[in-house]
Amino acid sequence: MLAWFGGLCGIVFGLVAGALGSQALQFSFVFNPGIVAVAFVFSGAVGIVFGYFPARKAARLDSIEALRHE
Repeated sequence: MLAWFGGLCGIVFGLVAGALGSQALQFSFVFNPGIVAVAFVFSGAVGIVFGYFPARKAARLDSIEALRHE
């Protein structure tokens, strides 16, 4: 959820920056919903992959041993 929220914030920021930049530089701004969807799915996938593997590794540790070494 956090990765998807970050992706959503990044998409909104990118769209706003693109629209403002296109007005400032006087060129056309083209909104492509397919690219936005790919960015949203990619940010969620990155969050799942990089959150799942460390959590799985931590879940497999013996809690007493983990606390002893930390």
